[in-house]
Amino acid sequence: MVTNNYITMNGNRFTKVEEEFIKKYHKHDVKENQCSSSLVKHIKAPVHLVWSLVRRFDQPQKYKPFVSRCVLQGDLQIGSVREVNVKSGLPATTSTERLEYLDDDEHILSMRIVGGDHRLKNYSSIVTVHPKVIDGRPGTLVIESFVVDVPEGNTKDETCYFVEALIKCNLKSLADVSEHLAVQDRTEPIERM
Repeated sequence: MVTNNYITMNGNRFTKVEEEFIKKYHKHDVKENQCSSSLVKHIKAPVHLVWSLVRRFDQPQKYKPFVSRCVLQGDLQIGSVREVNVKSGLPATTSTERLEYLDDDEHILSMRIVGGDHRLKNYSSIVTVHPKVIDGRPGTLVIESFVVDVPEGNTKDETCYFVEALIKCNLKSLADVSEHLAVQDRTEPIERM
């Protein structure tokens, strides 16, 4: 559904620019027993700063509030596996995750969960980071999309709601950390033509 400059996909509202990025970079092969969604966050910090946090597959705890510890097996490269310890309060304690794709030029990171004591089976996500002017200053548009199996006993809506809530917390924390670093960096306003 299109209204003015916004498009609604999967119940979420996106601008036309956001929709174009989603169509270009966030392609998931969604099966019958799976749910998928895309979430957007505008961050008042420059792309290089936000990307410096997102790309650190070996240090998700820098901005993900539910991660208490992360141990990377080997070097940071495509195919690397990390063991993540999850803070109490969530229905999990560990997650084993593989880096599927990392592109520092296009600012794309994709990962897949390959194990752990949780119900997120066949989970994969894509995060993209795009430059955006916000209030006359260099800012960032972050888009995170995912696909995951719907666990037995749950509906697609329940599963999407749970995963979206986790991602929203992560994106809010990413914004808080990035914006704090940006204030320290004192990025200058962009001149209007």
